[in-house]
Amino acid sequence: MTDPEPHPSRPRRAPAGAAVLREDVTESIRAAVFAELAAVGYGRMSMEGIARRAGVGKAAVYRRWRSKLPLVLDTVSDIAAAGLPVPDTGTLHGDVRAMLEVSARALRHPVAAQIIPDLLAEAARSPELAAALRTALRDAQGGVAAAVIRQAAARGEIPAATDPGLALDLLAGPLYWHLAVMRDDLPRHRLDALTTAVVAALSAAPTAG
Repeated sequence: MTDPEPHPSRPRRAPAGAAVLREDVTESIRAAVFAELAAVGYGRMSMEGIARRAGVGKAAVYRRWRSKLPLVLDTVSDIAAAGLPVPDTGTLHGDVRAMLEVSARALRHPVAAQIIPDLLAEAARSPELAAALRTALRDAQGGVAAAVIRQAAARGEIPAATDPGLALDLLAGPLYWHLAVMRDDLPRHRLDALTTAVVAALSAAPTAG
């Protein structure tokens, strides 16, 4: 028996044999999670509201996740796993500038601007959510920062033992402060100045170890 997931007002597909979890339904639910987080926040979000927004029955949601916490954790981890692209412009300055540009664009997105502060506030009350967010963000953005450091070291721009964790701190901290905390604009000239500062700091920083 297949998932009886389409909303009653929608046409049903013919059964396809063994029970399956349709990927299109899963993606609809994931999209609904972000829409619900932006609309009502984590605290007021419910499995019923997610199902309603996704246009599926509650059973389709519960078949995949037992509650909203694992649903949110899985969705956030899935998005983070997609990660940022690893820039390879040929210089550390160019790579840092590209990372800052992409990250700033993501933080400026209206949905992200609503969801990220809410999830971080909720993480202060939920150790499980806090641990999952740390892991997801560290694995995604940390991997990109490490790749940028390796590329720069291979070009001889910085020592091979330069700490990628420091690079991530220097890249992510100012962006989050400006865009998520202060909610200030971050114009192009400010991104250029930040790029120069990050590259200078990495070039002068002590190595990891």
